[in-house]
Amino acid sequence: MHDVRTPKTAAPAVVSPLAGEPIKRADAERLAGVLKAVADPARLRLLSLIQSAPEGEASVSDLTTPLGLSQPTVSHHLRILTEAGLLEREKRGVWAYYRLVPSAIAAIAELLTPPRKQATRKTR
Repeated sequence: MHDVRTPKTAAPAVVSPLAGEPIKRADAERLAGVLKAVADPARLRLLSLIQSAPEGEASVSDLTTPLGLSQPTVSHHLRILTEAGLLEREKRGVWAYYRLVPSAIAAIAELLTPPRKQATRKTR
């Protein structure tokens, strides 16, 4: 599994809570923080918009109109997703561009995939 550690939140690199083994409290808290960051419709749309952008990245100005939200609100959501380790931020001049961290998205998917399906997926 990929480690997606960030300063404030990180998806745990542990056994899936669906694997039949209890998840450790600290790992559950980190995973809950990442899932909480994703559990907002605007943030889910941001992830989708950034992933589907022609270059796989977008700036705040690229995202305000499609979301129908103000620049400060979009920036707030992007900050939460970045702190959760789901986005990378690159400053270029006065603009900041955001792109998905594929390993972070994959780690969440792996944690939430029951073991039988994980094994099936790996053998294909």
